[in-house]
Amino acid sequence: MSQTVSQLDPDTIAFAGRCFDLARRGYTVELGDLIAQGLPANLTNDKGDTLLILAAYHGHVETVRMLGVRGADPDRANDRGQNALGGAAFKGAEDVIAALLDGGAAIDGTGHDGRTALMIAAMFDRTGIVDLLLARGADPDLRDATGFSAADLAAKMNAYGTPRQLAAASRARSQETG
Repeated sequence: MSQTVSQLDPDTIAFAGRCFDLARRGYTVELGDLIAQGLPANLTNDKGDTLLILAAYHGHVETVRMLGVRGADPDRANDRGQNALGGAAFKGAEDVIAALLDGGAAIDGTGHDGRTALMIAAMFDRTGIVDLLLARGADPDLRDATGFSAADLAAKMNAYGTPRQLAAASRARSQETG
């Protein structure tokens, strides 16, 4: 039977808070030791953020790798529908994205909003990340829950470089399948 936060004692809540802080700060060894002692690799806070989501969002590639090896789910989304890959794309952490993909993250994985890491990277004109995701097989023609493609979202955000990248990738994809 799982417990709610209100059923946990203050020491347990404080310990969990320290664990999430270790992920945010990239304390790989300390966090790895706790997981080796039984801390769940998919520990989730009150917002649905996992240790992996926090480490990825804050750009800690070694912590991301360690959590992946220890069984953290790379595709799990938080309560807002954000996953580790999307968080890393938002923050511009290309090395974290590569580590997540190497660890099995779904290239076109989404939360409830249907936004992929490619869409997020395109919106913020992160051309290097768009190149990486396209090279790894991201689909430039997918649409989010509101019907927008990565190129549409990039254009809405007045991105400069990514709309061109996506148009070229979409043309190349249609030539391959057509």
